[in-house]
Amino acid sequence: MTGAGARGEDKYVLSIDLGTTSLKVGLVSLTGSVVWTAGAELHTDRAPGGTAEQDAGGWWDLIRDTAKRALGSGVVPPQQVVAVSTTGQWASTIPAAEDGTPAGPCILWMDSRGGHHSRRRFGGPVSGYSPWPLITWIRKTGGAPSTSGADPIGHILHLQIDRPDIARKARWYLEPVDYLSMRFTGTAAASPASMTAAWLTDNRHLGRLSYDAGLVRMAGIDGGKLPPLRPTASVIGVVRDDVAADLGLAANVAVVAGTPDLHSAAAGTGTLAVLACHMAISTTSWISCPVGFKKTDPVRQIATVPGVLPGQYLVANNHETSGACLQWLRDQVMAPNDGPSPAVGPGFTELTDLAATAPPGSGGILFTPWLAGERSPIDDRNARAGFHNLSLDTTRACMVRAVLEGVAYNNRWLHEAVEHFVGRRLEPIRVFGGGAQSDLWCQIHADVMGRTIERLADPVHANLRGAAVLAGMALGEVDPASVRGLSPADATFRPDPSRAAVYDRLYAEFPKLYKSQKAMFARLNRPSRHPG
Repeated sequence: MTGAGARGEDKYVLSIDLGTTSLKVGLVSLTGSVVWTAGAELHTDRAPGGTAEQDAGGWWDLIRDTAKRALGSGVVPPQQVVAVSTTGQWASTIPAAEDGTPAGPCILWMDSRGGHHSRRRFGGPVSGYSPWPLITWIRKTGGAPSTSGADPIGHILHLQIDRPDIARKARWYLEPVDYLSMRFTGTAAASPASMTAAWLTDNRHLGRLSYDAGLVRMAGIDGGKLPPLRPTASVIGVVRDDVAADLGLAANVAVVAGTPDLHSAAAGTGTLAVLACHMAISTTSWISCPVGFKKTDPVRQIATVPGVLPGQYLVANNHETSGACLQWLRDQVMAPNDGPSPAVGPGFTELTDLAATAPPGSGGILFTPWLAGERSPIDDRNARAGFHNLSLDTTRACMVRAVLEGVAYNNRWLHEAVEHFVGRRLEPIRVFGGGAQSDLWCQIHADVMGRTIERLADPVHANLRGAAVLAGMALGEVDPASVRGLSPADATFRPDPSRAAVYDRLYAEFPKLYKSQKAMFARLNRPSRHPG
């Protein structure tokens, strides 16, 4: 750490982590010490036809109320809060008015209503794409908008064609972190990192802060509504006077360009060095590391995207449901609320304690964790979850453990693809997220994946810390070379050789289950054709 970095212990960030299922707000030092935090659960409106929306105005109300509590707590003098930094979900879209207020609901990353519009524009016979758009997009960006519509291009096409009333009101189409930054500053701004999922920047030239006009035309969207680009993890402005007065902040507090959780996780887990690997065990899972090259694996849906540090890329992928599987098991299976009064069921700790009583391998049960389809290492939104090889002897403990192991099998499948992608063995793997709090789940991942797992201390707040550390870097208070030392591990989990045989035997069947059921998934879950 530089001398300036040492002073960062006395300077704090209002750090915001906007997830899909929950919001966290914290006061975190520029060097990553969390001194205050609170959170709230978020509600998603789901409906047939691929609808998945949230109330972006409600996010702001929650953030205002929580920030006021934080700054009024007395834990940190408000004058020591020098920055606001936001991270969280990405590939979602908020149509925003000129003043930054929502012109409609946030269309979440899982919303696929624009899929038929995407397929009309660039769909075709090559992995679902027309050849020329696919070649052009991959050559320039490393990826391409999804033909499922579950990304910003699909969202914007849906608004332009299906919801012209909202599109007319929208001055900007913003990612969630950029929307929140605009609420603080009054200025629309984005970064190559926050706009990654739009696939509209020429990522062969990481220093170029502009959208590619040809890609914008090919996508068929109104490029005039895309926010201007600023460097990743840079200061984009200061908190508006009225917002500062409302929250109790001092004047001229810097606002740092928001980053996707992928980027803040790299900073928060201390994995900014090339090939330093981290893995999320959160609502979703991903496995990433910084690399110095641009590359795409379109079959396994792995690509490099603009990273945190200059000249650096981050490996990007996503396993759609990870910790969400355990939440589903708790809420929909163990304690379904289908009566007149709320059901009271086991908590996550009770579930993992129950799973610990079952043997490794769960008595031969396999759980495939594709509750919301899958992106990586197979791109199939029709895939669905299931328990396999159940019998009359199956116990609840085995079923719970099978869910934990199924997520780990899926992460092994993804990790093997990532190692092939980078051409290196990636170990140790730093893990974070709510699922990483469980010693059992960390050990299961080590045993299933055959890799050493390092659990980040306070794994739930990795993204809050990462957002604060990125603010410290943007303000020149933190040296990037010092970041790993700011993010210690609190436990190490090594593979148990005695369990390798049972897990290898079961894992060998795991990818085969997808291959054998792929056609069935397509028949049962194929989206209905849009009329006309």
